[in-house]
Amino acid sequence: MKRYRIAILGASGAVGREMLKVLEERSLPIASLKLLASRRSAGKTLLFQGQPLTIEEADEHSFDDVDIVLGAAENDVARRFVPIAVAKGAIVIDNSSAYRLDEEVPLVIPEVNAADAFAHHGIIANPNCATIIALVALNALHDAYHARRMIVSTYQAVSGAGIGGIGELETQMKEMSEGRALSEPAVFPYPIACNLIPQIGGFDELGYSSEEMKMQNEGRKILHEETLRVNCTCVRVPVLRSHSESITVEFEKEVDLAQARALLAKAEGVRLVDDPANARYPMPLDTSDQDLVFVGRLREDISDPSHHSLTFWCCGDQIRKGAATNAVQIAELLIQREDR
Repeated sequence: MKRYRIAILGASGAVGREMLKVLEERSLPIASLKLLASRRSAGKTLLFQGQPLTIEEADEHSFDDVDIVLGAAENDVARRFVPIAVAKGAIVIDNSSAYRLDEEVPLVIPEVNAADAFAHHGIIANPNCATIIALVALNALHDAYHARRMIVSTYQAVSGAGIGGIGELETQMKEMSEGRALSEPAVFPYPIACNLIPQIGGFDELGYSSEEMKMQNEGRKILHEETLRVNCTCVRVPVLRSHSESITVEFEKEVDLAQARALLAKAEGVRLVDDPANARYPMPLDTSDQDLVFVGRLREDISDPSHHSLTFWCCGDQIRKGAATNAVQIAELLIQREDR
C-alpha cells in the first residue's frame, strides 16, 4: 500500500489538534506528517504516536513534499496557502469556509455524497459543522422521502469558536463560582457563562446570520437540491463540546414514523437514541469525543395534517465529525480509490 505525505495547516488550533488525534486513531498509511501553523506557534511540539512533532511556520515552501493537506486554518490563511499547495501537486481538504460554495470545489460529507470527492481539481471543502451534523442525521430520511423544507434551531458549543471559546467559558464559570465580576468577553459579544447568545456570525439585510445561511446554501450543494428551503436559527450555548439541533423537515412524500425510525437505526454515521419513555435521547455529553451523530425525539409534526413532516433532535461532536473526522474520512476516500 502506498504511504502518503500529509500536512495539517493550522495544526495548533482546536480542529488541527483533533485532526492529529483522528489520524492516529484511524491508522492512515502515513509516510510523513508535517504540522504547519503561524509564526506564533512555530517551535511548539505536539505528540503523534507517542513521538513529539515540531510545528513549523507555514510558508510557500511548506508544501513541496506533501500529498494531502488537511486544512484547519481561518479563511485568510486558507486563501493564501491552499492555491500554493495545489500548485505544488497536493490535494487540499479544507475546513475553512473559503471554498465551500465555489462551483469548482466539491463540498463533501462521506456518508452523504462521497462520490463528489472524486470530482475535485485539487481542493475538497469540508462543510460547516452544523451542516454536517444535520445532513448526516437527515440523509437516510431524504433518500426515502425527499426533503423540500427544513426548520432548524442549532445550539452550538463554545468549542465551535476554537480554543479561545473554551477558555472564555471556563474563565467566566470560575469567576462566577468565586463571586467575582465577569471579565470582559473577547471571543463572544456577551458573557457566555449561564447565558445564550442568538448570534453566530454577522447579520444580513433579512436578519439572518452568516452561520444560519450556511445550512441552506451548503445543504443545497451537498444534496444537489437547489430548491431546498431552510429557515435556521443558530444559538451559542454554554456547553463545552458537541452541537445540538432541533430539526423539522417537510418531505415530498408522506412519512411513516415507524419506517423513519427503522431507517435511522441502520443509517451510516447515525446512532438512534430514541426512548423518551425511559428518558433516553441525544445529549452533548454523550456525543462528545466520538464520531456518530445521535438522533432521537423522533415524532410527527402535529402542525402538518398532511403527515409529510417529521421532527427530531440530534447531537454530534462538532470538532470531530463536524470538522476533523470528516476531513480525515475524505482523505480515506481518496486513499482507498487510489489503492484499488
